[in-house]
Formats: sequence, structure tokens, C-alpha cells
Amino acid sequence: MDDKVIQLQSLTKRFPVGNGYFTALTDINLELQKGEFAGLVGPSGSGKTTLLNIIGSLDVPSEGTATVLGNSIAQLSQKQAAHLRNHHIGFIFQTYNLLPVYTVYENVEFALLLQNMSANDRRKSVMQALEWVGLTDKEKSKPSMLSGGECQRVAIARSMVKKPQIVLADEPTANLDSKNSHHILQTMQTLNEELGVTFVFSTHDEKVMQYLKRKISLADGRVVKDETVMADSV
Repeated sequence: MDDKVIQLQSLTKRFPVGNGYFTALTDINLELQKGEFAGLVGPSGSGKTTLLNIIGSLDVPSEGTATVLGNSIAQLSQKQAAHLRNHHIGFIFQTYNLLPVYTVYENVEFALLLQNMSANDRRKSVMQALEWVGLTDKEKSKPSMLSGGECQRVAIARSMVKKPQIVLADEPTANLDSKNSHHILQTMQTLNEELGVTFVFSTHDEKVMQYLKRKISLADGRVVKDETVMADSV
């Protein structure tokens, strides 16, 4: 059985700039297996977020191929790419991206509204996701009533509620203090281990790196190191 969920081959990404172009990624070759807890690490401008966006079908390669869950990203129509994201890929951002006028419950449920689920099934899924992150008592709260750590836990619940196969986390601890960062990372680690979800981080946060089981280091748009690590005892 082939457990590869992400395959990148000779991937290059260029963006037009003025009369020329800027090469953000050059000749990336990577494979990630189901259930990995991996990070794209490196300084700002190294290409981490660009690569995460291509894996998440938010962008396409200029050259080479990106195959995610058996889908060639460049060959997907907009509708097919949206279906892949809506059903199989969860996103966690550093800015939470919660809708302020909606409750915690409604923010998490939002990820399910594009799926053909009954209200009863949505309710079960939302409450299960809130239980995963320890926020069942906050279901009726608005984001303004929550701490930063709680907001990020809602964001995790929203990304996990559809039971995705892959979760992409772009600097998920950037706006959190050390205590909340570790709480968030431990939550994601537990979900990875218990549900077998593949997590891919984009980060330059040392706290995140302590938890990673694989570090893929980028510099100037190239992979300069790819190492399997024993996560620190944290």
C-alpha cells in the first residue's frame, strides 16, 4: 500500500516581478507519508509559505509537479481544488482567521457548511472537534471573549472538524506566548498520533521545532537539509 500523501518532483515556482520574475522555489523534491509530523523550517523569505500554499492547492507550480492525495495540483480545476481543500486539507494560520460575529460553535461549523451533512451530524462533529481541543464549555462564546491561545485552539478545531487527511499550519504559534504555544503543539501532536493526520508546519519558531519528527530546512527556495529527528521531551 502506498502511504505517500504528498509528492513534489522538480518543483519550481516563479512570480512575475516588473519585466522579469522572482524564483521563490527551485527544484524541490520531497515525499511525505501519511501520519508525518513535519516542518518546513527556515528564515522569512526562504519559500516555506509558498510551498505550503502549493501543497494546499492555493497555488500551482511553475515547473515540475505537486501531487497531493493522488491529485496533480496543476491539473485541478478551481472547483476540484476547492473540493480537495474543503474535504481533505485543514488549514491553521497564525492570525486565527476567526469570524468575530460568530460563536465558537459557528466558527467551527463553518468548515462543514460546504459539505452535504445534516444539522445533527454537523453538531456531533463540531462538539467532537471542540472536545479534542478542550473547549466544549466555550461553544457559545464569541472570539473577542477568548484568549489568544483559546482562539488558536478554535482554529485547530475548525481545521480538524472535517477530519482532514492533511493539516497545513503556517506559523501557528507566532502570536502566542510560550505556555500557550506548548499547549497548542501538544494538542496537535495528540491529534497526529491518535487520528493519523499528516501535519506540515511552516515555521521558524524554536518551540515548534522541538515537537517536529521531521525537519525540512529551506534557504533561498531550496531544500538544504531534510532530517528525521527524535522530538525533544517537552
